[in-house]
Amino acid sequence: MNSTTWCGGTRIWTGAPPTCGGIFEGARLDEQLEEIERRVAAPDFWSSQAEAQKVMQRRRRLEEDRNLRESLQRRGDDLGVLLEWANAGEDVGADLQRGLDELQQEVEAAETKKMLGGEYDRANAIVSIHPGAGGTESQDWAEMLFRMYAKWAERRGFKRDVIDYQPGDEAGVKSVTFSLAGDYAFGLMSAEAGVHRLVRISPFDQAARRHTSFASVFVWPELPEDVDVDIDEKDLRIDTYRSSGAGGQHVNVTDSAVRITHLSTGIVVSCQNERSQHKNRSQAMKVLRARLFDLRMKEQQAKLEQLGGEKREIGFGSQIRSYVLQPYQMIKDHRTKVEVGDVNRILDGDLDPFIKTYLMQKASGTLGAPAQADEE
Repeated sequence: MNSTTWCGGTRIWTGAPPTCGGIFEGARLDEQLEEIERRVAAPDFWSSQAEAQKVMQRRRRLEEDRNLRESLQRRGDDLGVLLEWANAGEDVGADLQRGLDELQQEVEAAETKKMLGGEYDRANAIVSIHPGAGGTESQDWAEMLFRMYAKWAERRGFKRDVIDYQPGDEAGVKSVTFSLAGDYAFGLMSAEAGVHRLVRISPFDQAARRHTSFASVFVWPELPEDVDVDIDEKDLRIDTYRSSGAGGQHVNVTDSAVRITHLSTGIVVSCQNERSQHKNRSQAMKVLRARLFDLRMKEQQAKLEQLGGEKREIGFGSQIRSYVLQPYQMIKDHRTKVEVGDVNRILDGDLDPFIKTYLMQKASGTLGAPAQADEE
């Protein structure tokens, strides 16, 4: 029979270690992998490239689940041995605590991945930040968000590439678009899409008055080449211009920057980070494909909601999160109701508490809608 004891303030099991059956069904997982292996071995498996790719992706995910299950089991076995030593009077408290911390981290990472089951959740992300009305105030806020996401990406080990950077007139940015490369970059970053609100004493106001600023964050998946997005070359207007980056290596002396306008939708994308006009055009087309695909998905969703009678109010004022720096310090997510008082920690990139809660509530159907925050 299992019982519990405490080690360094943490409750631990002193009987048989808990199993991982709540996360993965071992027998079912093995059966699914065996079935996929039979399909892959069939002579006509590759007759349909698109279908075969989906099966291979499914196999990779199942193999990761199996590897994770085995890793958790090994950790459980190791902790069981340490518990036996601890019960025998051995001084293994530090090793036990470290093992428990590592197990907790791995379980939390597994829980997050299990919530990211969307078709493109595993894809790289394309992110664009645009300031709202308010001139320098909002442009500075947009750059603060860009820095926050850069810090978060660094914590996550994601590779970040700036695609387009339009500096503000006095400070901040008029817009910035960048990509994040890494497993589940889109699935995680999609939790940040929406309007972000900042309340602070303005560093640009000589009277030191309190200002409210807004910036919008847009997130799209970087699509694989086999995703069909029909783009007619006749529907494109392509302009070239000289880069106007923040300085140093981003400033080119030739007209290598590219701006592409999709005439039928009015979508405009640009890229100026590469020195080669050809590479800038390729990057801009990648962003355009993602935005057109996103537009198509939203149109389909809107039709479904219309048929189902569902109506959602979407407005610029419906911010997903407020960052209050004065007169008190608090960051509040209006969808999940999560509040954090350590604003510097969040602005330095520790976004996981917000992202994980968002994903958990979304998966369970308990996620609230963005709400109009009260005026501070």
